[in-house]
Formats: sequence, C-alpha cells, structure tokens
Amino acid sequence: MSLPEVVSREEWLAARRDLLVREKQSTRERDALNADRRRLPMVRIDKEYVFEGETGKASLPDLFEDNRQLIIYHAMFDPSWEKACPGCTATMDESTDGLLAHLKTRDTAYVRVSRAPYGKIAAFRAERGWTFPWYSSYGSDFNYDFHVTLDAAVTPIEYNYRSQAELVAIDPDWAAERSTEMPGFSCFLRDGDAIFHTYSTYARGTEVANDSYALLDLTALGRQEDWEEPAGRAENARKADPTFS
Repeated sequence: MSLPEVVSREEWLAARRDLLVREKQSTRERDALNADRRRLPMVRIDKEYVFEGETGKASLPDLFEDNRQLIIYHAMFDPSWEKACPGCTATMDESTDGLLAHLKTRDTAYVRVSRAPYGKIAAFRAERGWTFPWYSSYGSDFNYDFHVTLDAAVTPIEYNYRSQAELVAIDPDWAAERSTEMPGFSCFLRDGDAIFHTYSTYARGTEVANDSYALLDLTALGRQEDWEEPAGRAENARKADPTFS
C-alpha cells in the first residue's frame, strides 16, 4: 500500500497552502457554474403524471405540497425487484428529516420516485426505517420521459444527454453492462398553476446527495475506489457494509 510521503510540519504547510489556492479557485468556479445553472431556461410540463404514495394517488403538483420548488431523486427500483439498487439505497440512507426541514425553509420539497409498484416501495422503506416521501411512477411515462428507465421499445434511449449510439461509441460494452433503471435528479419550479422542468442531472451528477463521498474526498485514502488516484493506496481498506448483508 502506497501512503503519503512523510515530511516536516513546515513542508506540509507549504504544500497545503499551494493546494488551498486551487481549492479557492475551484470554489469560485463552482459558484459561477451554479449561477449558470440557475440561468438555464425551463420547459413547461403540460403532461399529467399519476404517482402513488403513502396517502394514495398523487399528481406532479401534489409532490410540491406547499413549496415552490421540487427536487426528485430518481431511485433505481425496477418493478421486478424486491429492493432498490444498493447504490441508491446508500444514497437514500444519507437523507434525514433535518435535511427535508432545511430544504423546506427554502420553499423546496425533496422526494424520491421509482418505477416499482408502491407496495414494494412501502415494504422496503419500512424495512430501512425511512420516513421521507417516496412515490411510485408505475404505469406512467414519467421515468421514460426523464430518461431514467431505458427501453427503446417505449422511447429512444438517452442517458446523461447522450444517445445510445453515442454511449456505445464511448464504451462498446455500455449496452451489455447497464441496467434498464438509472439514477438521476430532476428539479421543478411552480409558478402559479404552471409547473416547469428546470434541471436534471445523471451519473456522477447524483453525487451531490452523498455526504460520505464529500467527507471521504477530504481524507488520505479517499473513497477507496479502483479508479481513484493515487492508485493502490486503499487496497483492502474498504469494510463490508452490514446494512447490505
């Protein structure tokens, strides 16, 4: 295992100050990117979608409750599965009632939507001890329209703003390796009675919901993934997650 070089406190401080310059630059670039994200145009949603939740049938406006904004996490849960995917489960584990309350003070609702029937969602939600709102889009076009269920028989495949041909050109094994269910976030704004789609992000764009990733990125061993650099630093460092046993 390759660990960081051991140096004096003075040498460490000089290296840390150099890195701080880049961190500050990244913060300013992130602020500018967020501003451009808020400047994106939006698309009016005229299609009616029917969801099912804890209190029965719900429309897209119902998911807002009394808020102006709505964030939807597209959790991967195929109708044939008994549980949501492990990655989405880990992401949802990091959600808290406190988070929902903080978002509500900014006039924003945060819900999860999956294609599994609500009975399966409710059973898994209870098993995990979760209390956040989670709706089923089973039987509607919602997942297909927002490109988180991929089925060419229903709509041309597109994920992360690339067509199937573009995805296969990048990775020839993409079609063989993927699930039909994919993760993502979609954001909506309500203006009077009108609902608008303002933003969606997919793939690694969903990492915003993973506090554990942000914290691990501060550490010497990082996330302990095979693709991370420096390579080989975290060999065998990851422990089994008892929540998935």
